[in-house]
Amino acid sequence: MPENGLAWITDVHLACSGDREAFARLIREMQNELYGMARSMLNNDEDCADAIQEAILKAYRGVTKLREASVFRTWLFRILINECQILYRKNKRVWPMNLMPDSAVKQAEADLDLQAAVNRLDKSLRTIVQLYYFADLPLSQIAELTNVSEGTLKSRLHRARQQLASWLTFTEERAIGYEAR
Repeated sequence: MPENGLAWITDVHLACSGDREAFARLIREMQNELYGMARSMLNNDEDCADAIQEAILKAYRGVTKLREASVFRTWLFRILINECQILYRKNKRVWPMNLMPDSAVKQAEADLDLQAAVNRLDKSLRTIVQLYYFADLPLSQIAELTNVSEGTLKSRLHRARQQLASWLTFTEERAIGYEAR
C-alpha cells in the first residue's frame, strides 16, 4: 500500500463513488507498478502503454461497480494482466535477427529461448513465472492477485522451474542443428 494509507483509502472510496480526480491520483500513484507488471509480460514499451491504457480505461468505466474498495489494487492488476495476455496473443512478434549485431543476436537468442520456454508453460504456470520472476512480485501479492494460496503457488512455481529446466537444458540428442556455430 502507498505511503499515506489513509489518503489511499479515501481516494479509493472517492473513486468508487465516481470522483475522477481521486481515480487519477490512484493511477498516478500506481503508474510505476502498472508499467513493471506490463513490461514483465510484454516485449516492448508500445505494447505496455497500450495494455496499461486499456486497463485504466476499463477500470475507470467499472470502478463505480467495485463492491469492495479494499480490493482496488488487486482488481486493477487483474484487469492489466488480462489486457497484457490479450495483447500478447494478438501481437506475437518476429524479431529481424539479421539486422542485429552478432553479440546482440546471441543474447537475443538466449532471451528468445527463455521467452519461448515460458510461453510453452500452461497458462497458470506461465502467469506465476511472469509475475514472480519478471515483475518481481512476492508470492503473497501473487496469491492475492490470483486467488490461489501461497502453498499452491510454491508448488506450481516448482513445477514450472522443473519444466523450464528440462526444456532449456542442452544435450547432444536434443540438438536440432542450429545450436553449434
